[in-house]
Amino acid sequence: MARKKVDGNADAKAGKELNIVSRSIRKYRELRCMEQRELAKRLGIAANTLSNWENGISKPNLNVLVPICKALGISLYELFGLEDPTQIYSDREQRLVSKYQELSEGHKLAVEGLVDSLGQAETMSSRRVTRLTYFTRRLAAGIGDPADIEDEGEPIYLYSSAPVDKADYVFSVNGSSMEPEYHNGDMVLIKHFPDCGEIQPGEVGAFMKGNEAFIKEYQPDGLHSFNKRYRTMTFTEDDNVFFIGKVVGVLDENDVASEADTERYLAAQKQLV
Repeated sequence: MARKKVDGNADAKAGKELNIVSRSIRKYRELRCMEQRELAKRLGIAANTLSNWENGISKPNLNVLVPICKALGISLYELFGLEDPTQIYSDREQRLVSKYQELSEGHKLAVEGLVDSLGQAETMSSRRVTRLTYFTRRLAAGIGDPADIEDEGEPIYLYSSAPVDKADYVFSVNGSSMEPEYHNGDMVLIKHFPDCGEIQPGEVGAFMKGNEAFIKEYQPDGLHSFNKRYRTMTFTEDDNVFFIGKVVGVLDENDVASEADTERYLAAQKQLV
């Protein structure tokens, strides 16, 4: 007589699954202070049927698992005692979410505003800081070569960005000669020569004449202002006019690193020395 081999592990697995589901139904029902009769009514079953589930005498059919989860406010993962792969919250975060859900709408808005503010501060503090050299309009007298101006500036610490990462210097715009593109007090980013390449007609650059620096548009006949009320700056071979570099952007006030981030940057640089 042929015999069928009995898989004892299959029975054990089925029993384990039944026990987990039974415990979960009871656990989450009691957590919600729900009587068996109430849950049974929600599921449209007899109270005895629910009692049998919780006691492990029988187990619910597959088609009733989702209604059970909805009635108890849990997921199928929780019903089967499994870790939810989509759940990214820690126990602490879940407690915070639960407390948030209990707040009034006004208090929820206050919490959301605080979280947004903290998130913005965190984003700013995590941005990479870089150091450039900042110049005012007037340089020290007697500089005869733009390569010598490095020591005439002072450090400025900025948050890294595509334009900032291209630049070497920051120059302040003085006056209205480059309006409407560049305004008095604007800080422009400069990529120094020769790394920026030769300046071409129509490009804006930083130029040094004598001991003064200018932001101007280059044309073959001289240095032009965007504001037509200003004359073109012309010069001869005998004039000490130097091309410092090209303008690659304009700074926003938010590009300047905070004092705290600057201190962190300087501390990190010291550790590298």
